[in-house]
Amino acid sequence: MQDDSIFDFDELNEECGVFGIVGHPDAARLTYYGLHALQHRGQESAGIVTTNGEKFHVHRDMGLVNEVFSSERVSQLIGSTAIGHVRYSTTGSSVLANVQPLVFNYAKGEIAIATNGNLVNGDKLRKELEANGSIFQTTTDTEVIAHLIARSSADTLEVAVKETLNELVGAYALLILTNDQLFVAQDPHALRPLAIGKLGDSYVFASETCAFDTIGAAFIREIEPGELLVLTQNDGMRVTRFSEPKETSICSFEYIYFARPDSDISGINVHTARKRLGRQLSKEAFVEADVITGVPDSSTSAAIGFAEATGIPYELGLIKNRYVGRTFIQPSQELREQGVKMKLSAVRKVVEGKRVVMIDDSIVRGTTSRRIVNLLREAGAKEVHVRISSPPVKNPCFYGIDTADRDQLIASNHSVEEIRQLINADSLAFLSAEGMVEAIGRPSEEKNRGHCLACFTSEYPTKLYEALEVEESV
Repeated sequence: MQDDSIFDFDELNEECGVFGIVGHPDAARLTYYGLHALQHRGQESAGIVTTNGEKFHVHRDMGLVNEVFSSERVSQLIGSTAIGHVRYSTTGSSVLANVQPLVFNYAKGEIAIATNGNLVNGDKLRKELEANGSIFQTTTDTEVIAHLIARSSADTLEVAVKETLNELVGAYALLILTNDQLFVAQDPHALRPLAIGKLGDSYVFASETCAFDTIGAAFIREIEPGELLVLTQNDGMRVTRFSEPKETSICSFEYIYFARPDSDISGINVHTARKRLGRQLSKEAFVEADVITGVPDSSTSAAIGFAEATGIPYELGLIKNRYVGRTFIQPSQELREQGVKMKLSAVRKVVEGKRVVMIDDSIVRGTTSRRIVNLLREAGAKEVHVRISSPPVKNPCFYGIDTADRDQLIASNHSVEEIRQLINADSLAFLSAEGMVEAIGRPSEEKNRGHCLACFTSEYPTKLYEALEVEESV
């Protein structure tokens, strides 16, 4: 994350979103709409690759989906099978060479790859490949997957893909396209969401179900941990596996922050789950107040749930400016410090003279929370009580979420009372990990009810290889 961005401050950022479709005459346009629905998962770049069975048609660029693709550009992407990607970079620089889907030519033809997640053994594999002569063109770990497939001596691409996937450790919801096949894979822990839909006779794949709603596709199911789907235009879809499933560990922040409220994950609507988080938070950390407000947009649902449970009125005490330029440049430190006012405004008539409960989804570095609390105070709030609908973030993520190093995570180095003082709140409370898991209500008998809780508890679902060593040495 970049401290000088008025959008980032200390927010969590998800790496990307993927979309794919097989067997539709308007594949490129439907992929465009699907990516538009997934825009919240990545705003740095976008790309689409289509195939007509003979050759790839590719367009990738930096920017938002509607900036990268004009109607004319989409019409030039010929073919009935397509994959697309929106990206926020957590590994690899934010440059055109790293924009996905990545496209390669190797001995057996063209191959395009789009993935959501992060390989914790990516650097290790890259060094091994380079030692054996591989030359990398990008700085993303997605390229590692292509090199592993290309060096395989397997007789078929399917076997090569399976061999490759068994070498990967980390989070990956993965689409691999050739001119006659599409492979769709989910890592053995299902750390990142990936679902199957159907539009007529066409199969559709997306990081979130909201993309299906956008194009009118019907949701079928989520892809299972360790599952590999093989699709061709003539033979349809075949289901196989590259790994036995391990304990499901979907990122908890999909429910708390990342996913769109209208998406469903494991049959649970995200908006409804966030309302339950707010209700649980009110049970664990009730405070007398005059008004409840949420930090828009991801905290709105939790704030409504908190208000419904307590009977304290919910109000729009904070308004988000949706027209601030994505690449807004602040010319001085003084303006940078004031940048939050470009993004959020406090509604004076709502908060003036009131005891305000401000609901937010997380605190990472603490800088944003302090600025928003001060916004409310400047607007005349008599008291500002901060309630967070997730546990304290104490550990970095190595699975595709852009979190700070441990020494920059405020909850790693400060008590709740110390954080309260640093953000200038009258009181502060976080939701417990147990309360969060219970409120979300995933149907699972597993230890963590199917959640990755690593950033809260330091219990990582996979081996970390060099990732943790590097982080701890900083």
